[in-house]
Amino acid sequence: MVDKVAKIWMDGKLINWDDANVHILTHTLHYGLGAFEGIRSYKREDGSSAIFRLEEHMIRFLDSMKIMRVKSPFDLNTLCRATVETLVVNGLAEGYIRPLVFIGDGAMGLYAPNNPIRVAIIVWKWGAYLGAGALEKGIRAGVSSFNRHHVNSSMVKGKICGHYVNSIQAKYEAKDAGLDEAIMLDTAGYVSEATGENIFIIRNGKLKTPQFGSAILGGITRETILEMARTMGYEIEESRFTRDEMWLADEVFMCGTAAEVTPVIEIDGRPIGDGKPGPITKAIQSRYFDMLRGRVRDYEEWMTTYTIE
Repeated sequence: MVDKVAKIWMDGKLINWDDANVHILTHTLHYGLGAFEGIRSYKREDGSSAIFRLEEHMIRFLDSMKIMRVKSPFDLNTLCRATVETLVVNGLAEGYIRPLVFIGDGAMGLYAPNNPIRVAIIVWKWGAYLGAGALEKGIRAGVSSFNRHHVNSSMVKGKICGHYVNSIQAKYEAKDAGLDEAIMLDTAGYVSEATGENIFIIRNGKLKTPQFGSAILGGITRETILEMARTMGYEIEESRFTRDEMWLADEVFMCGTAAEVTPVIEIDGRPIGDGKPGPITKAIQSRYFDMLRGRVRDYEEWMTTYTIE
C-alpha cells in the first residue's frame, strides 16, 4: 500500500493528496492512452539526497508522449524542477517518483483530440520492489504464456499505461504459480524482458542482454548497467537469446528503477548456476548501489541533488 504524503504536483501546481482526483469520464481511464515514468531518489551516506537520472527519465516521459501523439503542456526543465519541488515539500529524503500524463474528460470514443492533457507527479516511500530479501537472496521466475508486445502492434519504446495490461496478466500468472516474477518472450520466441524489468544473462564471464531494437522498453537502468559493466571490464553482447540459453547461464539478473539489480536464482524450476546470486551479479549490484548511495562519485552527472530542511 502506498503511504500517503501531503502534496501531489498536478497540472502545474502542488495540491493536497486528497484533492488529486479525476472525473469518471477521464479518457485514459477508459482507453489506456497515457504514459508514466518510474524514478528513484536516494539518501546518500553524506546525508545528501539525489534523484537518479532524472533528466533521462523525463526525456523518455516526453518521448512516450510523442509516440502517443500527445503534446506535453510542460517542458523538460519544468518537469525536472517540479519533481524536486514535490520531494522537498513532502520531506522525502528518498523515495519513488511517478510522473503520469493522461487524457482528461471531455469527448468519448477513441478519437478525442481536444480533451485536456493532464500531468501529475506523485512521490512516496517504496522499498524493494520484488519483496524483502530479493536483492540479497535472489528470486524465482518462470517464462510466461503471455508474449511481449510485437514491435509493430504496440509501440514498445513508450512507457504507455495500456501496454501494462500485458505485464499484469503475466505477473498474476507467475504469482499464482508461486513465483516472484514472469519472464516474457517476444513474438518470435526469444527472451524479451520481465513484467517491469530488463534481463541480463551471464555465461563464461560474458554479459548478454536483448538489443535495444527488439521488443524491449529501453530501460534507463539497463543503459546504466551496460555502461558500468564496460568500465568494470566485462564483455557485453546485445543480441537475442533463447529460453534454454537462459537456463544454461551461470548467472541471471533483472534490472529496473523499481527492481534495481535483482539476482534470479531459478527459472522454470531449473536452478541458475548453483542456485545462488553469482559473483558478477553481486559485483555489479554492489557497484550500482555504491554509486546511488554516494560511496563512489564516478557518475555525479547522473545525480540531481536536493536538500530536505
